[in-house]
Amino acid sequence: MEKIVIRTEKAPAPFQGAPYNQAIRAGELVFVAGQLGLVPGQTAVEGDIASQTEQALRNLSAILEEAGSSLDNLVKTSVFLQDLGDFAAMNEVYARYVGERPPARSTFQVAKLPSGALVEIEAVAHL
Repeated sequence: MEKIVIRTEKAPAPFQGAPYNQAIRAGELVFVAGQLGLVPGQTAVEGDIASQTEQALRNLSAILEEAGSSLDNLVKTSVFLQDLGDFAAMNEVYARYVGERPPARSTFQVAKLPSGALVEIEAVAHL
């Protein structure tokens, strides 16, 4: 199966020198690397959990669009929170983006995220 690299300027590029891509399309699936609440071209994460979740989902949406998919086609997401106490606020924003048929999801509390982020979201979607 051919792996197609997905790349868009509408979402942050991989960290300098890091060996990964924004996403890979394999067959009818798109695998999106974890997205932080970074505005493209910026390196520092700003804002509270709601604003960071909003930006992470905007980045995810831009990458899926570049791949020929959308948030409506999500089948699985993983959400990484620096503090599980932010779950409700993250979930409120997340629910607005994933619609009435949300994907399967796992949510984890982690010790630390890149750039001081509060949330990171990775996803799998179909075309």
